[in-house]
Amino acid sequence: MRKFSIIIPTLNEATDLSDFLLALQPLRKHCEIIIADGGSTDDTHKISIGLVDQFIISARGRALQMNAGAKQVSAEILIFLHADTYLPAQALQSIQQGIDRGAQWGRFNIHLTGESPLLKIVAQMMNWRSRLSGIATGDQAIFMTSKVFESVGGFPEIALMEDIELSKRLKYISPPYCIKSKVKSSARRWATFGVWRTIILMWRLRLLYFFGVSPEKLARLYRQEKCFKP
Repeated sequence: MRKFSIIIPTLNEATDLSDFLLALQPLRKHCEIIIADGGSTDDTHKISIGLVDQFIISARGRALQMNAGAKQVSAEILIFLHADTYLPAQALQSIQQGIDRGAQWGRFNIHLTGESPLLKIVAQMMNWRSRLSGIATGDQAIFMTSKVFESVGGFPEIALMEDIELSKRLKYISPPYCIKSKVKSSARRWATFGVWRTIILMWRLRLLYFFGVSPEKLARLYRQEKCFKP
């Protein structure tokens, strides 16, 4: 039995999926790769053949998909990875080191790929905010033991902010193990819609969530702005 499971939620990711999955192949000796697809209509499934251990179809929604993928795992440690985020070298070893030190969950620092110099500042702010608040975002490759994932009931099956809500639950168990090595995450949404526009939208969504606006209403706003995939 392999010790790690990487769970990847996808929805029409064919454009860049091949390079992403090829980068994960050296890890497969110790790690199973599971795609939980939300009903892609492009070549996502075709591209993944031979490059993943399981490809499952789930109800659409990132939380729903990741929970569905987690039900298929056989490993002790789960890694939830977005399809536009690349793990750093020695990622599995870094996670194992944290687990050996008693960590039950954690995340990586993030680097946003792109040309705008503002992206470096945005990424640094994300890393600082996460370290200070103990809240991890999905772009930071959240990982945890299968036992702790089960103990909190998996990802809350809400339309948006599932990563933040999960982090809140996990914080009651232990603080996150913060790995300084950086995942590289695509800044395509920032580049397409503008760095400042995206920053404003994300802070607006977080503020509304803090004041109790439902994830369903936030998801409608999210889609209206068309900055992210539904």
